[in-house]
Amino acid sequence: MSRASLAKDPADVAAMFDGVAGRYDLTNTVLSFGQDRGWRVATRKALALGPGDVVLDLAAGTAVSTEELARSGADCVAADFSMGMLKAGARRSVPKVGADALHLPFGDESFDAATISFGLRNVNDVDQAFAELFRVLKPGGRVVICEFSTPVFAPMRVIYMEYLMKALPSVARKVSSNPDAYVYLAESIREWPDQAALAQRMKSAGFEHVRWRNLTFGITALHRGIKPR
Repeated sequence: MSRASLAKDPADVAAMFDGVAGRYDLTNTVLSFGQDRGWRVATRKALALGPGDVVLDLAAGTAVSTEELARSGADCVAADFSMGMLKAGARRSVPKVGADALHLPFGDESFDAATISFGLRNVNDVDQAFAELFRVLKPGGRVVICEFSTPVFAPMRVIYMEYLMKALPSVARKVSSNPDAYVYLAESIREWPDQAALAQRMKSAGFEHVRWRNLTFGITALHRGIKPR
């Protein structure tokens, strides 16, 4: 099976995720030591959803994150450019749409809220992805980005980087159908901007009231912004 490079060619990234779709949820739970469940709950709470809200879950993968969002009573749409991932989540009863983050197939101001969890890091033009999210949100709409980030405690940062580059690929070989994809995962996390730098890119895209909250000592961070009214 293939793995993507840090050039993040869309076809390569989609093919890589197609190849890991069958065991993707299990692998994520194992590699995160079960933290992925709590991160999904935190994302739902950060969006402050309610009945009647229409929500875009971009890079939704198998729609496990969309299913969590739907617990709020909101109307949620799962979108991903890996059809293999969407098919792997077929049993989850939420609407699913094949969609490229850089060219979303939705009209302007279609959603009350939008989120992308562990997917923004995989697009090859982050600023264009932010522009598309901004476009499809209604004025006053909320966006939440849940993504791997930079641990704020120095000893934890050292341990985490050692885990990413040494232990993670080894564990992935035991549980994933495509261990090389998780070498890409480790490399892409190391290359990703820290919390403050990502917040600045959100502000540059036009979002206001941009804030972030660290989860699990900053291994993951939630960034939240609002489209101006």
